[in-house]
Parts: sequence; C-alpha cells; structure tokens
Amino acid sequence: MKPLILITVAIFILVSAIVVLDHSQNNKSGDVALASHPPIENQPTLGDLDAPVSVVEFGDYKCPACREWNESIFPLLKKDFIDTGKIRFSYINVLFHGDESFLGSLAGEAIWKQDQEAFWAFNKALYQEQPPRQSHDDFWITVEKIMEVAQNSAPNIDLALLEEDIINMTYQDAVLLDDQLVDQFKVNQTPSIIINGTMVENPFDYDKIKELIEGGLGN
Repeated sequence: MKPLILITVAIFILVSAIVVLDHSQNNKSGDVALASHPPIENQPTLGDLDAPVSVVEFGDYKCPACREWNESIFPLLKKDFIDTGKIRFSYINVLFHGDESFLGSLAGEAIWKQDQEAFWAFNKALYQEQPPRQSHDDFWITVEKIMEVAQNSAPNIDLALLEEDIINMTYQDAVLLDDQLVDQFKVNQTPSIIINGTMVENPFDYDKIKELIEGGLGN
C-alpha cells in the first residue's frame, strides 16, 4: 500500500503544481475585462469617431500621476494611434480630490461646450499648473487660476461666458454623470485607462497599451 500512497501523493502534488502554474499564468496580467466599455457620447473625444478601438482616460486634475501620464504616455498614444486615425480617445473626469477636482471638471466641460479643440489645450495646461508632488494637496485650483490658464491656453474662447458657466455650475450634470461612470466602472485609481472594455493594470505600461490597441485593430 505504501508505494500506492506515494504515487497518489506525487500525483496530487503534480496536479496542484499545474493548477498553481495555470492560475499564475492566467493572472500574470492584472488587466481586467469589464462587462462593457464606458459610453463616450458627449465626452471630450479626439481621433476618428469611427475607429474600431476606443481608449478612455479617467483623470483628475489634482492627481500627480495623471499629470505624469499626460506628459509621458499620452504624447506617444497621440502620435502612434490618435493622429493616425486608429483610435478614438476620450477623457472622463474623476472627483477624488473633492472641490478642486469638481471645479476643474466644471471648467473643462464648459470649455468643451464652447470649443472642442480648445478643451485639449486647456486640459494639458491645467495639468501643467500642478504644484510639485510634495505640495499637490495644496489648494490651487481656483476660479482665478482657471481663468488664467484658459486665457493663456485657449485665448479664442469667451472668457466671460466661461466664468459665468463655472460660477453658475452650468455643466454640473455632465460632471456628475462622469462621477456615476467612475462608480459604475469601479475606477479606484487615477489615471485609469480602459481600452475596448479592458482596464489596464498599469497605465504607464505603454507596451501593454499598444498590445491591447493592436489586438483591437486585428493586428
């Protein structure tokens, strides 16, 4: 009976090892396949609206990592895939940092409604206004700062209308809709990047982003 027991134990260990190995391979990537892709109607969007791949950034103007992503990864994405018409890229506001995040989002929505091209210049410029990482919790997104950034980055928009829209919270519903999408898609970090319904584990892994995009393109 002893040899039989040893063989049984050996088989159990082998099967366990295979299961563990298979589990580790299946979870090698922490990318998460979601039940659906965020709707991008009425969201700021760049690129070919008929492109087969949709990339969505959930971002927060108070988030240092979002600034870093927009400075290091977004230019690559724009050059390789947006400017070439291979993807459509959308931005959804996240309000993790409270009132300042909300204020920046209100401004972004107001500018988008006035001038879609101006939105992207403003988006980039507002991120660039972030204080250093060690001071990122300092209060800095104010109506005055927004007006300054808008005047410098998007001089053709109606600044008086922008200020009025911010003070009156004209586009509050659009911002709150974004907040609902954050909950719906279980966004718990910024930036979060979703590509055709798959949330990327590491938004700074450009090789992985390219792999998911090219898979969506059928390459």
